Amino acid sequence: MSEKYTTEKEGQLDFYNQFLPRINPNLTIDEIIANNNDGVLNGNLIEFKLLVRDLNEVLFQCIKYLSALRVKGTPIPANIVIVDLNSTNAYLYEAEDYLDSIEKIYNGGASKNNTGFIGGEPKQKLYYSNQVEAEKLISILKENNFTKIHIDENCIVGWAMSFYKEKPTARKEDFLGDEKGKHKTIGEIRNPTVFKDYIFAYEGETNVKFNYLMDKLNDTILKKNLGAFYTHTLYAQKAVELVRKAIARVPAGNDYIILDRCAGTGNLESALSEEELSHCIVSTVEYYEYKVLQELIGSKVRHIIPPYEESNTFNAGLVNGADALSKEYVDNEVIKQYLDNPKCTVILFENPPYAETTSIEHQKTGKGKESSTWKQSFVVTEMKKEVRGTASNDLGNAFIWSAFKFYLRQSTDSYIVFSPVKYWKAQHLINKKFLDGYAFNRRHFHTNIDACIMCALWSNEDDDITEFDLKGFDIDEKTHLFTNMIPISVKRIYKKYSENFYDKRIFSSDLQDSILAGYDGRVAKEGVKCSLKPIFNENILGYMVIDGSNFDNPDLMSVLIRVGLYKGHGFYIREDNYIEKLPMFAASRYITYNREWTERARIMKSADGAERYFEDVKSGKLKEFLLKCLLFTCIEMQNHCRSFNGPDGRFYRNELCLDTTRGETVASKDLLKLEPNDTEEKILSLYESLVNHIKETKEYNSDFTYGIYQIFSEIDTSYVDEVTGKTVYNNLQVHSDLQAMKELCKEYYNAEIVPTLFEYEFLK
Repeated sequence: MSEKYTTEKEGQLDFYNQFLPRINPNLTIDEIIANNNDGVLNGNLIEFKLLVRDLNEVLFQCIKYLSALRVKGTPIPANIVIVDLNSTNAYLYEAEDYLDSIEKIYNGGASKNNTGFIGGEPKQKLYYSNQVEAEKLISILKENNFTKIHIDENCIVGWAMSFYKEKPTARKEDFLGDEKGKHKTIGEIRNPTVFKDYIFAYEGETNVKFNYLMDKLNDTILKKNLGAFYTHTLYAQKAVELVRKAIARVPAGNDYIILDRCAGTGNLESALSEEELSHCIVSTVEYYEYKVLQELIGSKVRHIIPPYEESNTFNAGLVNGADALSKEYVDNEVIKQYLDNPKCTVILFENPPYAETTSIEHQKTGKGKESSTWKQSFVVTEMKKEVRGTASNDLGNAFIWSAFKFYLRQSTDSYIVFSPVKYWKAQHLINKKFLDGYAFNRRHFHTNIDACIMCALWSNEDDDITEFDLKGFDIDEKTHLFTNMIPISVKRIYKKYSENFYDKRIFSSDLQDSILAGYDGRVAKEGVKCSLKPIFNENILGYMVIDGSNFDNPDLMSVLIRVGLYKGHGFYIREDNYIEKLPMFAASRYITYNREWTERARIMKSADGAERYFEDVKSGKLKEFLLKCLLFTCIEMQNHCRSFNGPDGRFYRNELCLDTTRGETVASKDLLKLEPNDTEEKILSLYESLVNHIKETKEYNSDFTYGIYQIFSEIDTSYVDEVTGKTVYNNLQVHSDLQAMKELCKEYYNAEIVPTLFEYEFLK
């Protein structure tokens, strides 16, 4: 192996191809490099360099890789092997010698800023062009030993997820259990069995060190059932400002309580003063959070429910008597004594758990029913007697509804609550007086989503307000400080697209023998359960579904395909009025092009301007706008209309595209009425160029008219280069045109479409 390599990738592949047959011929290179480093092979981290100029620098890079593995909950290889490809030298280090450095956290790329590190001498240096030393290297790479690490707050979430993956039926107590309290289950971190070769036993007597991570340490089903209700410290501080406004409303001579039925480990209460804490009644339904809550603020608050642990307190990871949705809790005598006292003012202060069991996340796990036990609770059962629609599918709504139903009695009582705005904006769950509020970024609540969470101060007084303003605050992840305040308005919505815009006409010429398709516009697979009776008519151009008011999972809630969708819930768009339906499709793409945290979960789809819209369509006032919506529809990737030969013997032509190779389409014909501006000229010119380029590809079918999505799906094909690991596009000019169109589409949409969508309240 004395070749000189020009790229590190080339040398890496050659090395593995030479040595893997001797080590484990069943392993693939993809498996070895799965952790974004040069490779973990058995108990060895391998790092390749064309030429090693500084061993200390490369060693530090390897330490950073091992640090990342530790955080992810991945076993740490015992050996570090640095390979100098062009000199065929391998340097062996033992990870255990650098454990202190491995257990630190590093930011930025592992290959950067590594100069200045001082490591020890390598344990061995092997010149593997020599057969004897090559055999020694093979023996090392066969070793399957690991370095034990210490569990701390930086890595415990990763190891918890690895544990639940290894033991799918395990519960939180199996991982986190300790000897404190009545329930003495010793968990994996304190007595490693699954990870006995990978971690040292954690010696902390309690779990207080993991206070702010307790919601992330729940097993998967418990996490879904309880939802997430962590509150960032900075947001807790802002919320306490609202609590103090509520306290200021307490009538002279009154006592007051601050009730938090879902306190977790008490991070929401962290900003309260000692005096304010002395008025608090707190509870949490998760056992290990309850134990931490007791330890952190148990001596400072007025009451914890239950007040102390008994032999029956632990119940399958939960706390008996602390389920805020149970009748037992609603009737709790400790709380009742204050509710029955007219000289006591009630303030609820909560970040309720957020879990919506109709969400895609629940359906993907296949655990929707198992993680929805709360839906059979007393509170939800009572709520369904008064609340119609999907509002009862949201766990947070159960807390909000029950706050006003069972706890707030007087006009000076208050509720400070964190939740997405839809409970007020779209679901009309409450009609109360808004006193003040903030908007926060959901990303900082232990999620990966940029979205708006409202923290509102409500008075227990009826009010029919239609809009209010919030003060918006994001958190800078580098400085851990608030960014500048942003004023944010919230407006209520009343009408749905499906009730006001869907075309529900039935034609005598409709034939009941067409076909159905999936979300990608392809014919639905055999065996798929279909909820729609397919219709064929020459006047049908496609099928549209614009589901729901919010923008959760926007690509599944926005459908435009050539034939009916197998799941239904939409309508057929027809040639005589299709163009007036397109603003719905345009509105459904808002979050795709406006991803700021202030928009998602605040801006929603509405039909509140329907009457005014139809008047202006009829008068011709919106002719140009509708043509712009048509042009946008023709270049937007979510338009999944395709041309194809159907299994029913019919040819389905895509009419909502600009490809006129086989003659004009319905869309191209209507767009002749548009007097294009400069941007529109660019779009039309680029589409023409794109069509010319697809004709040069082997994938092109001359019988079809092509829309953007079909070009992307069927012609913009690619593969991964084995040497470089990079994606290579088979039709580069087609790919380049699609990328350019994507940018033009976004620019055009926000400049030409969005303002009118807001004007006519398609977006609100």
